[in-house]
Amino acid sequence: MAAIRSKNTKPELIIRRGLHALGYRYRLHDTKLLGKPDLVLPKHRAVIFVHGCFWHGHDCHLFHWPANREDFWRRKIEGNMERDRQHKTALGAVGWRIATVWECSLKGRQRLPLPHLIDLLHIWLSGDAAELDLRGRD
Repeated sequence: MAAIRSKNTKPELIIRRGLHALGYRYRLHDTKLLGKPDLVLPKHRAVIFVHGCFWHGHDCHLFHWPANREDFWRRKIEGNMERDRQHKTALGAVGWRIATVWECSLKGRQRLPLPHLIDLLHIWLSGDAAELDLRGRD
């Protein structure tokens, strides 16, 4: 598990490149904000989390509960999910808009076309919706 990165993951880099190409500027992994969002766009009062489906217990085709050490993994992943909920609630309470981009929207058989995904983020950032949840096609 030591080799698993929490920053600068491939999905995160894809999102960063796409938004930067559209002219968005952002801060990375701001430790002053709960949950250390992957991208912080202060001008838009928005944060973007890029979540791995396994580590955050997403209900998609990329997630399945491990067969070995079931209790350990259940505690770990459910703890991550609870922390995610707490961070979103706290950030929303102080006025931050929150987008979550799930790994399944970027890879796997249900992924969204990358230009479409970046366009959805652009539309959300340009608007005033409080939340956005980007997942793979159902």
